[in-house]
Order: sequence, then structure tokens, then C-alpha cells
Amino acid sequence: MRLLTTILCIVSFVLLAFAMERHQLSVFTRRFSTRHTRTLRIAGWCGLGLTLGIIVSAQGWPLGLVSFSGLISVSAGMAYAGLIVYDRVTRAGRRSMDSVTGL
Repeated sequence: MRLLTTILCIVSFVLLAFAMERHQLSVFTRRFSTRHTRTLRIAGWCGLGLTLGIIVSAQGWPLGLVSFSGLISVSAGMAYAGLIVYDRVTRAGRRSMDSVTGL
């Protein structure tokens, strides 16, 4: 169950990140429509709410809230690290392509 909630939490943070214009431009090189952005934001928050519900139902409110707090901290850090790694890899790829084409 911990793996399920961890994956759900990470996916939720990735959805929330993709709801931001900055990340849309850096990853997809275009802005999403307002409707699409709103859908991503709602899905991200619903995923976090679902994660909270799963953890609290399994562990109770006192321990569940503590576990959820730790999980969202780790998951947000992993989503953020993933965006950083993606940006660095794509920049390195662009630089190597520029050197091949002579630009």
C-alpha cells in the first residue's frame, strides 16, 4: 500500500507541476489551454486528497497525517528533481546537436 500511495502522490505533484505555465513551456514547448490547465490542477489536488484518504483510513488520523506529511515532502522533492533532471538532459542534448550541426 505504501508503494501505491507514493506513486499516486508523485503523479499528483507532476500533474500540479504541469499545470504551471513555466513547466508546460519547458517540457512541452507550448502552453496548454486554460481548460486543460484547470483539469491538470484539479486532478493533482484530487490525487493528493485520495492519497490522504487512503493513508488515514489505513493508519488513523494521528499517524496518518504524520505519514502523509512526510510522503508529500518526499514526493514533491522527487517531482522537482525529475523536472531538474529532464531540463538538464534536454539542454545537454540540444548542446550536442548544436555542435554536430555546427550552430
